[in-house]
Amino acid sequence: MTQQIQEPELSGVRNFRDVGGLPTSDGRTVRTGRLFRSGHLAHATESDAEFLASLGLHTIFDFRNGADHALEGPDVELPGVRNVNIPLSDPADGREFWRLVRDGDLVQLRELLGDGKAAARMSHSYRGIIRLRTAEHSRVVHALAEDSVPALMHCAAGKDRAGLSIAVTLLALGVGREAIVADYLESNAPHRRYRVRRTDESADARSPEVMELLAPLFDARAEYLTAAFETIDEIWGGVDRYLAEGLGLAPETLDRLRDRLLV
Repeated sequence: MTQQIQEPELSGVRNFRDVGGLPTSDGRTVRTGRLFRSGHLAHATESDAEFLASLGLHTIFDFRNGADHALEGPDVELPGVRNVNIPLSDPADGREFWRLVRDGDLVQLRELLGDGKAAARMSHSYRGIIRLRTAEHSRVVHALAEDSVPALMHCAAGKDRAGLSIAVTLLALGVGREAIVADYLESNAPHRRYRVRRTDESADARSPEVMELLAPLFDARAEYLTAAFETIDEIWGGVDRYLAEGLGLAPETLDRLRDRLLV
Protein backbone atom coordinates (compact mmCIF):
# COMPACT_ATOMS: atom_id res chain seq x y z
CA MET A 1 0.00 0.00 0.00
CA THR A 2 1.03 3.59 -0.48
CA GLN A 3 1.67 5.77 2.53
CA GLN A 4 -1.47 7.39 3.91
CA ILE A 5 -1.60 10.88 5.37
CA GLN A 6 -0.54 10.55 8.98
CA GLU A 7 -3.62 10.39 11.14
CA PRO A 8 -3.84 13.59 13.17
CA GLU A 9 -4.84 14.04 16.79
CA LEU A 10 -8.21 15.70 16.26
CA SER A 11 -10.01 16.63 19.46
CA GLY A 12 -13.43 17.60 18.09
CA VAL A 13 -13.75 15.26 15.10
CA ARG A 14 -14.08 11.50 15.49
CA ASN A 15 -13.22 8.70 13.11
CA PHE A 16 -11.17 10.71 10.61
CA ARG A 17 -8.99 8.82 8.16
CA ASP A 18 -7.54 8.86 4.67
CA VAL A 19 -8.93 6.05 2.51
CA GLY A 20 -5.82 6.12 0.34
CA GLY A 21 -3.70 3.01 0.03
CA LEU A 22 -6.44 0.46 -0.56
CA PRO A 23 -5.65 -1.91 -3.46
CA THR A 24 -7.90 -2.55 -6.46
CA SER A 25 -8.44 -5.88 -8.17
CA ASP A 26 -6.45 -4.73 -11.24
CA GLY A 27 -3.33 -3.85 -9.26
CA ARG A 28 -3.89 -0.12 -8.83
CA THR A 29 -4.16 1.75 -5.52
CA VAL A 30 -6.41 4.46 -4.13
CA ARG A 31 -4.46 7.70 -4.11
CA THR A 32 -3.62 9.26 -0.77
CA GLY A 33 -4.90 12.72 -0.01
CA ARG A 34 -7.91 12.36 -2.30
CA LEU A 35 -10.67 10.66 -0.32
CA PHE A 36 -11.30 11.01 3.40
CA ARG A 37 -13.97 9.90 5.84
CA SER A 38 -14.94 11.02 9.33
CA GLY A 39 -17.66 11.71 11.83
CA HIS A 40 -19.39 15.07 11.82
CA LEU A 41 -17.44 18.34 11.84
CA ALA A 42 -19.84 20.34 13.99
CA HIS A 43 -17.56 20.25 17.04
CA ALA A 44 -14.26 20.77 15.23
CA THR A 45 -11.85 22.91 17.22
CA GLU A 46 -9.78 25.71 15.72
CA SER A 47 -6.79 23.40 15.35
CA ASP A 48 -9.01 20.69 13.84
CA ALA A 49 -10.29 23.20 11.29
CA GLU A 50 -6.74 24.27 10.46
CA PHE A 51 -5.79 20.66 9.74
CA LEU A 52 -8.89 20.03 7.63
CA ALA A 53 -8.24 23.24 5.68
CA SER A 54 -4.70 22.04 4.98
CA LEU A 55 -6.04 19.02 3.07
CA GLY A 56 -7.05 21.18 0.11
CA LEU A 57 -10.57 19.77 0.09
CA HIS A 58 -12.85 20.59 -2.80
CA THR A 59 -16.08 19.13 -1.36
CA ILE A 60 -17.40 17.89 1.96
CA PHE A 61 -20.32 15.46 1.64
CA ASP A 62 -22.50 15.57 4.77
CA PHE A 63 -24.98 12.67 4.92
CA ARG A 64 -26.67 13.80 8.14
CA ASN A 65 -30.37 14.57 8.20
CA GLY A 66 -32.32 17.35 9.89
CA ALA A 67 -32.51 15.55 13.22
CA ASP A 68 -28.72 15.15 13.23
CA HIS A 69 -28.20 18.83 12.47
CA ALA A 70 -30.61 19.82 15.25
CA LEU A 71 -28.72 17.62 17.71
CA GLU A 72 -25.12 18.37 16.70
CA GLY A 73 -25.21 21.62 14.75
CA PRO A 74 -23.82 22.52 11.32
CA ASP A 75 -20.34 21.65 10.11
CA VAL A 76 -17.53 24.08 10.70
CA GLU A 77 -17.05 26.31 7.67
CA LEU A 78 -13.76 25.79 5.85
CA PRO A 79 -12.59 28.50 3.43
CA GLY A 80 -12.99 27.61 -0.22
CA VAL A 81 -14.63 24.25 0.46
CA ARG A 82 -18.01 23.32 -0.99
CA ASN A 83 -20.38 21.74 1.54
CA VAL A 84 -22.94 19.36 0.04
CA ASN A 85 -25.68 17.95 2.28
CA ILE A 86 -27.21 14.71 0.98
CA PRO A 87 -29.43 13.48 3.81
CA LEU A 88 -29.55 9.73 4.26
CA SER A 89 -31.68 7.86 6.77
CA ASP A 90 -29.91 7.01 9.99
CA PRO A 91 -29.76 3.22 10.39
CA ALA A 92 -31.34 3.75 13.80
CA ASP A 93 -33.81 6.19 12.25
CA GLY A 94 -36.55 7.96 14.15
CA ARG A 95 -36.53 10.58 16.86
CA GLU A 96 -38.65 8.39 19.12
CA PHE A 97 -36.16 5.58 18.72
CA TRP A 98 -33.25 7.82 19.67
CA ARG A 99 -35.22 9.24 22.58
CA LEU A 100 -35.52 5.71 23.92
CA VAL A 101 -31.82 5.08 23.29
CA ARG A 102 -30.94 8.20 25.30
CA ASP A 103 -33.66 8.07 27.94
CA GLY A 104 -35.14 4.57 27.97
CA ASP A 105 -34.86 2.36 31.00
CA LEU A 106 -33.53 -1.18 30.98
CA VAL A 107 -36.94 -2.78 30.42
CA GLN A 108 -37.64 -0.55 27.39
CA LEU A 109 -34.21 -1.14 25.92
CA ARG A 110 -34.52 -4.91 26.34
CA GLU A 111 -37.81 -4.84 24.43
CA LEU A 112 -36.44 -2.54 21.71
CA LEU A 113 -32.95 -3.94 21.22
CA GLY A 114 -32.70 -7.32 22.92
CA ASP A 115 -32.64 -10.80 21.39
CA GLY A 116 -30.72 -9.67 18.33
CA LYS A 117 -33.20 -6.92 17.40
CA ALA A 118 -30.60 -4.16 17.38
CA ALA A 119 -28.21 -5.96 15.02
CA ALA A 120 -31.11 -7.03 12.80
CA ARG A 121 -32.26 -3.41 12.61
CA MET A 122 -28.81 -2.32 11.48
CA SER A 123 -28.50 -5.00 8.77
CA HIS A 124 -32.02 -4.23 7.54
CA SER A 125 -31.18 -0.54 7.32
CA TYR A 126 -27.96 -1.16 5.40
CA ARG A 127 -29.95 -3.22 2.91
CA GLY A 128 -32.52 -0.44 2.62
CA ILE A 129 -29.96 2.29 1.99
CA ILE A 130 -28.40 0.28 -0.84
CA ARG A 131 -31.79 -0.56 -2.34
CA LEU A 132 -33.51 2.81 -1.98
CA ARG A 133 -30.72 5.40 -2.11
CA THR A 134 -29.26 4.72 -5.53
CA ALA A 135 -29.96 8.31 -6.64
CA GLU A 136 -27.96 9.74 -3.75
CA HIS A 137 -25.04 7.36 -4.22
CA SER A 138 -25.09 8.02 -7.96
CA ARG A 139 -24.91 11.75 -7.28
CA VAL A 140 -21.86 11.31 -5.05
CA VAL A 141 -19.92 9.10 -7.44
CA HIS A 142 -20.73 11.30 -10.45
CA ALA A 143 -19.56 14.36 -8.50
CA LEU A 144 -16.28 12.65 -7.62
CA ALA A 145 -15.74 11.77 -11.27
CA GLU A 146 -16.32 15.38 -12.36
CA ASP A 147 -14.84 17.94 -9.99
CA SER A 148 -15.23 17.13 -6.27
CA VAL A 149 -11.81 15.69 -5.39
CA PRO A 150 -10.26 15.89 -2.81
CA ALA A 151 -13.40 15.00 -0.88
CA LEU A 152 -14.40 14.20 2.68
CA MET A 153 -17.49 12.11 3.41
CA HIS A 154 -19.10 12.11 6.82
CA CYS A 155 -22.32 11.48 8.69
CA ALA A 156 -22.72 11.64 12.48
CA ALA A 157 -20.37 8.86 13.55
CA GLY A 158 -18.69 8.33 10.19
CA LYS A 159 -19.59 4.65 10.35
CA ASP A 160 -22.92 3.85 8.70
CA ARG A 161 -24.11 6.39 6.11
CA ALA A 162 -20.60 7.62 5.33
CA GLY A 163 -19.36 4.04 5.57
CA LEU A 164 -21.82 2.89 2.92
CA SER A 165 -21.08 5.86 0.66
CA ILE A 166 -17.35 5.17 0.93
CA ALA A 167 -18.00 1.47 0.28
CA VAL A 168 -20.00 2.27 -2.87
CA THR A 169 -17.24 4.59 -4.09
CA LEU A 170 -14.60 1.93 -3.44
CA LEU A 171 -16.65 -0.65 -5.33
CA ALA A 172 -16.75 1.76 -8.27
CA LEU A 173 -12.97 2.07 -8.05
CA GLY A 174 -12.54 -1.70 -8.17
CA VAL A 175 -11.48 -2.23 -4.55
CA GLY A 176 -12.28 -5.74 -3.34
CA ARG A 177 -14.95 -6.38 -0.74
CA GLU A 178 -12.50 -7.78 1.81
CA ALA A 179 -10.43 -4.59 1.76
CA ILE A 180 -13.58 -2.45 1.98
CA VAL A 181 -14.76 -4.37 5.03
CA ALA A 182 -11.33 -4.05 6.67
CA ASP A 183 -11.41 -0.28 6.22
CA TYR A 184 -14.99 -0.15 7.54
CA LEU A 185 -14.03 -2.07 10.69
CA GLU A 186 -11.39 0.56 11.51
CA SER A 187 -14.31 2.59 12.93
CA ASN A 188 -14.22 0.25 15.95
CA ALA A 189 -10.89 1.64 17.18
CA PRO A 190 -11.48 3.15 20.63
CA HIS A 191 -10.34 6.65 19.61
CA ARG A 192 -12.69 6.61 16.61
CA ARG A 193 -15.90 5.30 18.15
CA TYR A 194 -18.95 7.50 18.48
CA ARG A 195 -19.58 8.55 22.06
CA VAL A 196 -22.79 6.94 23.28
CA ARG A 197 -24.98 9.64 24.78
CA ARG A 198 -27.29 8.88 27.69
CA THR A 199 -29.28 11.68 29.29
CA ASP A 200 -28.83 10.07 32.69
CA GLU A 201 -25.13 9.42 33.20
CA SER A 202 -25.65 7.42 36.40
CA ALA A 203 -24.14 3.99 36.85
CA ASP A 204 -27.54 2.33 36.30
CA ALA A 205 -28.14 4.24 33.06
CA ARG A 206 -24.77 3.07 31.73
CA SER A 207 -24.74 -0.38 33.30
CA PRO A 208 -23.00 -3.22 31.47
CA GLU A 209 -26.35 -4.61 30.30
CA VAL A 210 -27.50 -1.24 28.95
CA MET A 211 -24.24 -0.71 27.11
CA GLU A 212 -24.39 -4.27 25.73
CA LEU A 213 -27.90 -3.61 24.40
CA LEU A 214 -26.74 -0.38 22.76
CA ALA A 215 -23.49 -1.83 21.35
CA PRO A 216 -24.89 -3.11 18.02
CA LEU A 217 -25.99 0.42 17.11
CA PHE A 218 -22.53 1.86 17.61
CA ASP A 219 -20.39 -1.06 16.43
CA ALA A 220 -19.06 -1.47 12.91
CA ARG A 221 -19.85 -5.10 12.21
CA ALA A 222 -18.86 -7.01 9.09
CA GLU A 223 -22.35 -8.54 8.95
CA TYR A 224 -23.86 -5.10 8.31
CA LEU A 225 -21.70 -4.34 5.31
CA THR A 226 -22.06 -7.92 4.11
CA ALA A 227 -25.84 -7.39 4.13
CA ALA A 228 -25.33 -4.39 1.84
CA PHE A 229 -23.16 -6.41 -0.54
CA GLU A 230 -25.69 -9.25 -0.54
CA THR A 231 -28.40 -6.76 -1.52
CA ILE A 232 -26.32 -5.68 -4.52
CA ASP A 233 -25.97 -9.30 -5.58
CA GLU A 234 -29.63 -10.14 -5.01
CA ILE A 235 -31.05 -7.14 -6.89
CA TRP A 236 -28.46 -6.47 -9.57
CA GLY A 237 -26.59 -9.76 -9.79
CA GLY A 238 -23.25 -8.17 -8.93
CA VAL A 239 -21.27 -4.96 -8.77
CA ASP A 240 -20.99 -4.30 -12.51
CA ARG A 241 -24.75 -4.19 -13.08
CA TYR A 242 -25.24 -2.26 -9.84
CA LEU A 243 -22.86 0.44 -11.03
CA ALA A 244 -24.30 0.54 -14.56
CA GLU A 245 -28.01 0.10 -13.87
CA GLY A 246 -28.43 1.02 -10.23
CA LEU A 247 -26.18 4.07 -10.23
CA GLY A 248 -26.25 4.86 -13.95
CA LEU A 249 -22.48 5.04 -14.23
CA ALA A 250 -21.27 4.95 -17.83
CA PRO A 251 -17.88 3.38 -18.61
CA GLU A 252 -16.38 6.80 -19.35
CA THR A 253 -17.58 8.09 -15.97
CA LEU A 254 -15.91 5.18 -14.21
CA ASP A 255 -12.73 5.85 -16.18
CA ARG A 256 -12.72 9.51 -15.06
CA LEU A 257 -13.39 8.48 -11.46
CA ARG A 258 -10.53 6.00 -11.49
CA ASP A 259 -8.16 8.46 -13.14
CA ARG A 260 -8.90 10.97 -10.36
CA LEU A 261 -8.68 8.59 -7.44
CA LEU A 262 -6.31 5.78 -8.41
CA VAL A 263 -2.62 5.54 -9.02
